[in-house]
Amino acid sequence: MFLDHVQLRVAAGHGGSGAMSFRREKFAPEGGPDGGDGGKGGSVFLRANRALNTLNPYRHKREFAADRGRQGEGSLRHGKDGVDILLEVPLGTLVKDGDTGEVLAELLEHGQDVCVARGGRGGLGNTHFKSSTNRTPRHHQPGEEGEARALDLELKLIADVGLVGFPNAGKSTLVSRLSAARPKIADYPFTTLEPQLGVVSLDRFGGDVLDSWVIADIPGLIEGAAGGAGLGIQFLRHVERTRVLLHLVDLSDPVTEPVDAIRIIEGEVETFSPVLAAKPRWLVGTKLDALQDDARREAFEALCAARGQKPIFISGVTGEGLRELAFGVDGLLKGGSGFAVDEEDR
Repeated sequence: MFLDHVQLRVAAGHGGSGAMSFRREKFAPEGGPDGGDGGKGGSVFLRANRALNTLNPYRHKREFAADRGRQGEGSLRHGKDGVDILLEVPLGTLVKDGDTGEVLAELLEHGQDVCVARGGRGGLGNTHFKSSTNRTPRHHQPGEEGEARALDLELKLIADVGLVGFPNAGKSTLVSRLSAARPKIADYPFTTLEPQLGVVSLDRFGGDVLDSWVIADIPGLIEGAAGGAGLGIQFLRHVERTRVLLHLVDLSDPVTEPVDAIRIIEGEVETFSPVLAAKPRWLVGTKLDALQDDARREAFEALCAARGQKPIFISGVTGEGLRELAFGVDGLLKGGSGFAVDEEDR
């Protein structure tokens, strides 16, 4: 089960109290104060780990508390500090204060961490309060309380390319053909129930092994998704951080014309997020092997031409067009013009 949103409660440890103690030895029966300081309370940290891709570790346990600092002792012995808690989360986790909604951090790089609850400072022992007028101070400080707060964790997957389109448009098939990812594939809508990531390496198409990019597939969108219909809208956040969107259009769909499919999906994306809608978006005609109506192909070509885009046709079954798509996207990510038509070709 894919978990991408969770609320936690975290509490740092209280600081230990400082000690009140006096040196009492055989040859120093009236020795001065020697109370040690209390230990610092443990803090709570979040750290990004590339090995994780969901928030599932926090499905059942939602509350975490760090150790408190130990009390100081005589002979200037400092109390032991409380042990910190380190909670690991996937890259792309947005951390908010659960009460105020304030964004505390975005953890985007492996090993990046943030302190979300700081441990209390340990109290001072009575040795700190000795003076020329008070040689036997009995004052010592209690430790400070540790911070406690509610956290709202929201995962937004990090990928270069995001796929959008109707259910059964061929998104999962494309991910499986371009990468080593193995999403569930079947000939019915809503086969994909959770986001999938795949790493596309151009060496599988005869390119340089060092050239690669990450592609994200989300459950298909349907009309009314922005209002809660279907499944995909709750996962659109996972393509918000992508640099490019590929809009897959099933050319073999006997019910929905390409122009209607494009209009519906683009409307849902724009309703969800104007920022997402403003990203570079390229149309890809899928299931070319099952296309039997030349009029649909011609209509798709006209739609692409109106956008100043070369028509892109692929087949996940035969592999036709996949190499060109992979290299085209790679060039786009490197700052090229992608699939745009040159002015002289228009």
